[in-house]
Amino acid sequence: MGRYILKRLVSAIPVLLGISIIVFLIMAAIPGDPATAILGSYATPENVERLNRDLGLDKPLIQRYFIWLGNVVTGDFGRSFTLNRPVLDEILDRFGATLILAGVSFVLCSVLGILAGVVSAARQYGVADKAITFVVLIGISVPSFFLGMMMILLFAVNLRWFPVSGMWPIYGTRDIWALLDHLVMPALALSVVATGVIARLARSAMLEVLRQDYIRTARAKGVHERRVIRRHALKAAMVSIIPVLGIQAGFVLSGSVYIEIVFQWPGVGRMLVDAILTRDVLLVQGGVLFVAACYVGFNIAVDVLQSLLDPRIKT
Repeated sequence: MGRYILKRLVSAIPVLLGISIIVFLIMAAIPGDPATAILGSYATPENVERLNRDLGLDKPLIQRYFIWLGNVVTGDFGRSFTLNRPVLDEILDRFGATLILAGVSFVLCSVLGILAGVVSAARQYGVADKAITFVVLIGISVPSFFLGMMMILLFAVNLRWFPVSGMWPIYGTRDIWALLDHLVMPALALSVVATGVIARLARSAMLEVLRQDYIRTARAKGVHERRVIRRHALKAAMVSIIPVLGIQAGFVLSGSVYIEIVFQWPGVGRMLVDAILTRDVLLVQGGVLFVAACYVGFNIAVDVLQSLLDPRIKT
């Protein structure tokens, strides 16, 4: 197992290296000058040139990349131009809010998706199967940011059940209940698409397992149908469902960017959008690389978990 984990960690290095190259080149290709964005449009050419020199932006592109990459390897993501603080500190301060939102959404989509897939497979072609399929198709088809705006209009503006935006109330106590009150709508909006994907694939995995000979044998012995589903079929189907959960974990983490903008959630996604608008190159590069590393980490953890359930994966 240790060798397998080491192999997966080593294979993640080229992925992160490729992502770092892509995000660096994209930020370099964006029109505009960071120094001009910082100083303003009325800055003199001398001041712009001096600031570019101080920030190291006057060096060749390849040299700038390797300088930045060398600093990242040592844990130094640079300093934000606009916020005047270390990039890593800003990311870590924001990541807690993103982790809460993405974590709750992932738990919701995993539980609801697997439950819907199991019920749909157990009642194949029945009323429950058709109803779940209909709801799932609608959920997959609706963009999360559009659903979020509709939820704000209905539940926050018209019905006033939940706050419109933010993570905490402007006035009042910041406790767990206040957090949950602000978390309900963004977590639901973020989890809908992932729930639909997990439900469809969980249904397919369950149907494949339910056709196996040992399931028919268990039913022939008189084992209760619920026990057949829970103890035999679901356990075997989880080997196929777990990789989907890993992919959806990354989808939820990356999709939180849209939801954080719609609900003004103070996380990494909102930070990245603000940094792009202000041309804060180091903050964008560091934020994207950090999120990509989390995405890769989730997939490695899922692969390890899958190998524990099915030892054949390691070979």
